Amino acid sequence: MTDLQGIDGAFAGGIVPVYAGFDATADSLHVGHLMPIMALRRMQQAGHKPIVLIGGGTTRIGDPSFRSAARPMLSEDEIAANFSGIRTVFERLLTFGDGPSDAVMVNNADWLDRMAWIDMLRDVGKHLSVNRMLSFDSVRTRLEQQENLSFLEFNYMILQAVDFLELFRRTGCRIQLGGGDQWGNIVGGIDLIRRMEGQEVFGMTTPLLTTASGVKMGKTAAGAVWVNADRLSPYDYWQFWRNVEDADVVRFLKLFTELPLDEIERLGRAEGAALNAVKERLANEATALVHGADAARQAQETARQAFGAGEAAEGLPTVVLSDAERSVGVALIDLLVRAGLASSKGEARRAIAGRGIRIDGEVVEDADGLVTVEGEPLRLSLGKKRHVVVK
Repeated sequence: MTDLQGIDGAFAGGIVPVYAGFDATADSLHVGHLMPIMALRRMQQAGHKPIVLIGGGTTRIGDPSFRSAARPMLSEDEIAANFSGIRTVFERLLTFGDGPSDAVMVNNADWLDRMAWIDMLRDVGKHLSVNRMLSFDSVRTRLEQQENLSFLEFNYMILQAVDFLELFRRTGCRIQLGGGDQWGNIVGGIDLIRRMEGQEVFGMTTPLLTTASGVKMGKTAAGAVWVNADRLSPYDYWQFWRNVEDADVVRFLKLFTELPLDEIERLGRAEGAALNAVKERLANEATALVHGADAARQAQETARQAFGAGEAAEGLPTVVLSDAERSVGVALIDLLVRAGLASSKGEARRAIAGRGIRIDGEVVEDADGLVTVEGEPLRLSLGKKRHVVVK
């Protein structure tokens, strides 16, 4: 936090508009984005007003923070499609409307696209210190490692500062919330508002969340854990939470569910086999928040069918082979990648070599084998807990 006492005083003084920004770089968010979203949800529950800013304008630049290379440039059509995809998760987790504490969603393209270059230099640029901008960790790291930082990317922090200024003027927004990698950008906005408006505003960041073993939250061997059902099935989303490390269960119950703390404390005392039931509770609660209670119940039932009876259960992720593939067959390593059980062919081969791949419960050892389906669907498995139906 930039000023703990100031933030505490602002929250105690009445309804505070708080904003967090999300660039439209993909058509879904992933679980790594849930920290700031859950923080906005908590603030709304406490009577404050969340502002969700989608970076329709800044996505065209790309945030260089702690990246070794520039983001790929997206077309306006791609950005618009991504905007449409990611807004759905906010509609589940926040209450939107016209009330004093109802959430609102804004697109920074509404003001950035209309900003004249000379006006920006004259009105905003004179207040920004290049010396200070170069001192921010996200910029300094790129320069120290002699990695290219384009002038385009260098402008990103200026545009984010303008976003905070614009929301302060339009809505009275007093606080910006973001991930830990946004600290420099947030401080830049606070400084700009102080210089141009003579007002004190604040910033808060959530830490980069990692698992107990140090893996970045939201990433798995098979790729990102997306929150949109068209990118990752509710069953696989449920499985992600069901399979968290033992040391993470209590922490994730606190962060990603709304169970009372005393109940979480009680659940946290479970050991051994009883801990599996607590993990299912975590999976149910986390999945219900994002996908709804019905999807969570279906995912749990599907898992119990798949792990219990051993047959291909309804609700499992499915890969459908074409007629040509059905008759000729599909390379197993290609199918593993296509099914999301491996992120690359190399990873698929390693899983097979480690005897981690099964078809209908039987270990598969031939990495160069073909998979054919003649009639009944097959169940393709990675380990004991990840299954895909092939039909």
